[in-house]
Amino acid sequence: MKILVSAYGKEKNDLLDSRFGRCSYFQIFDTETNEHTAVENKGVTSSQGAGITAAQQVVDNEVEVVITGSAGPNAFRILNSSDIRIFKAAEEKVEDVINAYMQGKLEEISGAGAAHKGMAR
Repeated sequence: MKILVSAYGKEKNDLLDSRFGRCSYFQIFDTETNEHTAVENKGVTSSQGAGITAAQQVVDNEVEVVITGSAGPNAFRILNSSDIRIFKAAEEKVEDVINAYMQGKLEEISGAGAAHKGMAR
């Protein structure tokens, strides 16, 4: 299974970024091969539609689970319609977030968060 975490950086000890569409990186963990990869989020530079761009990138990477702070309406719709489960986590180290997911300690997100405008944080 591929698990994706929205993150500030490329390393496992970097923090989860609660902004899905505007996070800098996606860290992807493959539970079958124990591989860890980090890819730049293409949505971070979008002046609008960051969530759509980010969600499509997740779909293209054949991810099954996303862990983030929240996903806006457009991102949620795309992920949900692609049968990608979304879980909520706090801004903690990515490796700790993955461990919490594997232990069944994270809450599944059942609805979209607020839409965000522009690139401001």
